[in-house]
Amino acid sequence: MAQVWVLGSINADRTVAVAKLPQPGETVLAGAIGEASGGKGANQAVAAAKLGVATALIGRVGEDAIGEILLQDLQTSGVDVSRVAIDSLAPTGQAWIAVDGLGQNQIIVLPGANQAVGGAEVDRLQRSLGSAPRPIALLLQLEVPLAAVVAAAQAGQAAGAIVLLDPAPAPEHLPPELWAAIDWITPNATEAAQLVGFPVQTPEDAARAATRLQELGAKGVIVTLGEQGAWVAGPTDCFWQPAFPVRAIDSVAAGDGFNGALAAALVAGQPLSVAVRRAAAAGALTTTRSGAQSALPNAGELTAFLDQNASN
Repeated sequence: MAQVWVLGSINADRTVAVAKLPQPGETVLAGAIGEASGGKGANQAVAAAKLGVATALIGRVGEDAIGEILLQDLQTSGVDVSRVAIDSLAPTGQAWIAVDGLGQNQIIVLPGANQAVGGAEVDRLQRSLGSAPRPIALLLQLEVPLAAVVAAAQAGQAAGAIVLLDPAPAPEHLPPELWAAIDWITPNATEAAQLVGFPVQTPEDAARAATRLQELGAKGVIVTLGEQGAWVAGPTDCFWQPAFPVRAIDSVAAGDGFNGALAAALVAGQPLSVAVRRAAAAGALTTTRSGAQSALPNAGELTAFLDQNASN
């Protein structure tokens, strides 16, 4: 039985390489094109599973060939997909991703079957959490309907899970009942700025944003600033986690690698500082490879990377 549970999106990613990301109204030419399994929910499930933690995903795919391929890929990565529903009324979700030469990206998502995630999935989650071995963690994102995310967070809280929310796509606000049910929120700079209403560009901005998010109801906050690092504001202490120096080529799944590794470390009983360091390392290592799930490190790769960067 799984210790890390994920309720979230499952998508097919279509990635194109561009010299630079287009501005509004601008046309740019693409170079290489690729297809891969993705979706923030699926990515985070793979991130945890590849680190050796029993992981289960709850979500929906369409009754189509794309959905079959995505489920096969998830199983190959070690994710339990027995609770993923097959939707006969909606297609499998898809995402189109442009990546520039610096590894920055723009993403457009067609939700498809993800938009139908709701009460049935939450009921399935609630029943499963009741018999799951402790400790357990629940990873949530915002690529499925908000009502399902709120209900899932409440189910996780009731079951004693560590509830982590990656607030992507970035909302302008979250309902009070969701704040009350989560233990950690992990926005990047853009998402944090959207939630707090001011720019988040520096460690000082991140610290101020974390304070504001805690005032809104968050128990713990981790604001990630990419190549700068991450500000961690826990219930009892705050600290800065420096970034690991890498040559980034693709940042598509970096946040998913961070969140999956964070959940894996927390259910393994790691102290917060160790868990965040492992999460930062997983996110950094993910950016050194192209793709989403294929870029996420396994346990051996993460351990070797941490050993090579022991002084960081």
